Amino acid sequence: MKVYGINGSPRKNKNTATLLQKALDGVKESAKDKEIEIEIINLYDLNYTGCKSCFACKRLGSKSYGKCAVKDDLQEVLEKVSQADGLIFSSPVYFSNVTGQLLSFLERLLFPYLVYDNNGTSLAPKRMPTAFIYTMNVKEELMKQIGYLKTFERMEFNIGHIFTKPLVMYSNNTYQFDDYSKYKVESFSEEEKAEYRKIQFPLDCQKAFEIGVNLIKN
Repeated sequence: MKVYGINGSPRKNKNTATLLQKALDGVKESAKDKEIEIEIINLYDLNYTGCKSCFACKRLGSKSYGKCAVKDDLQEVLEKVSQADGLIFSSPVYFSNVTGQLLSFLERLLFPYLVYDNNGTSLAPKRMPTAFIYTMNVKEELMKQIGYLKTFERMEFNIGHIFTKPLVMYSNNTYQFDDYSKYKVESFSEEEKAEYRKIQFPLDCQKAFEIGVNLIKN
């Protein structure tokens, strides 16, 4: 078995990546009696674009039917991921949505599997379990108030349609800088954020771990 963690953050060792690794640790913990591999794919290490609307993936009788035909750094990744036994997506939230890098990846991953028939059939080789981890600077109440969840749910619906409905967790009010004094951030209190992180981030790590534990069970 193989489970991939898709890191949509440009950082490899901060909030998003840490929670993603915790989730993969949970996958390993839940699969003690099975042979299971885990791997993180850092999207910002790759050179690629979003969907180019070439429709090669929809061309009947072609080798590219149901597959993305664009040849770039995602070509091999998409082939690997197509045979996964589970996928965990993770991203910081920029302007109320996941990063552009992750959105472009999801376009290339999901669109080739979507059939333009009356049922919107999925051509995905596996109905693999999925999960989504979001990290963001805003507090939970503001996240709900300004409509973040509706934005997230649209992509979660698409993932669920192609694969399975994702397990979801949010890490709010994240600590963004190593030294707040170096940045223009009067709207945030470093002391308040540091205290919140000390209490909440370990809990978020545990939630991410539990996401991984439950992923293969679903």
